[in-house]
Amino acid sequence: MPKKKTGARKKAENRKEREKQTRANKGFVDVAKSPCNSAMECDKCQRRQKNRAFCYFCANVQKLPQCGQCGKTKCMKSSDCVIKHPGIHATGMGMVGAVCDFCEAWVCHGRKCLSTHACTCPLMDADCIECERCVWDHGGRVYRCSFCHNFLCEDDQFEHQASCQVLEAETYKCASCNRLGQHSCLRCKACFCDDHVKSKVFKQDKGKNPPCPKCGHETQETKDLSMSTRTTKFGRQSGADEDSYGYGGYGASGYDSYWKNVSSPGGGEGDQAEDGGDDDDEEDDEEEDEEDDDDDDDEEEEIADSLAGLKIEGTLVIEAVP
Repeated sequence: MPKKKTGARKKAENRKEREKQTRANKGFVDVAKSPCNSAMECDKCQRRQKNRAFCYFCANVQKLPQCGQCGKTKCMKSSDCVIKHPGIHATGMGMVGAVCDFCEAWVCHGRKCLSTHACTCPLMDADCIECERCVWDHGGRVYRCSFCHNFLCEDDQFEHQASCQVLEAETYKCASCNRLGQHSCLRCKACFCDDHVKSKVFKQDKGKNPPCPKCGHETQETKDLSMSTRTTKFGRQSGADEDSYGYGGYGASGYDSYWKNVSSPGGGEGDQAEDGGDDDDEEDDEEEDEEDDDDDDDEEEEIADSLAGLKIEGTLVIEAVP
């Protein structure tokens, strides 16, 4: 018979279970619903931005600051205030107690908020995966990629998520063998088969997908994703078709012809267009010259006819300018 658990032992086990659950859920906090990442409109410059102690654009302080932990803008007298206030409630700067170093938001002077927010701030390591800027370096809100769950700033969120489901390989095969990778890690951008996805370092939780053997991030089944492979073109594949340009294109396959055309007079694609334009101009000039010659011949014939009928001192003038 096992020994009966005492009340203190039960409380200790429950506390350990809660701490374990808190650590497990820390990486999956919905930053969009967190008060420290809520939208704020500055009272002075009217610009929308993330909830912060000072406006990112004009450094103004809000009239009604919002707590980054509990989200309230009014502190009631019955709450656990560290700073006791005589009135029924406190607002504005009389409500705040600190500024968080991670999310740059006000924290109210409640005992619970002051003691827990710094340890559980969801924006603790919120550096953008694309531009590597922290919360203090940009004024927008912070987002998480819906595929790799990395932090993103407001400027890079759409561009990153559009190109996130791309493998760093040319096939869907496992990174360790030649079999088809059924599990994909969107952080490492690699596929793993059923055998090589198992890891001795990272343990798999019940009811969840196996973790990545490289980074420990939870993998997803490749069939449930719109994964695409990275295409690397070599040689003639990287250049344009030779028929599309008169000189064989200027890609990896067109260097030889390119240098030949550069060395020859009037070479290059740009010269092609210029040469074509010059040919048209020359044809127009030739036609104009022919018309001018015809006009000159007609004038000479008229002069010759007029001089043929003149007589100077009995001599008939019949000479004409050829």
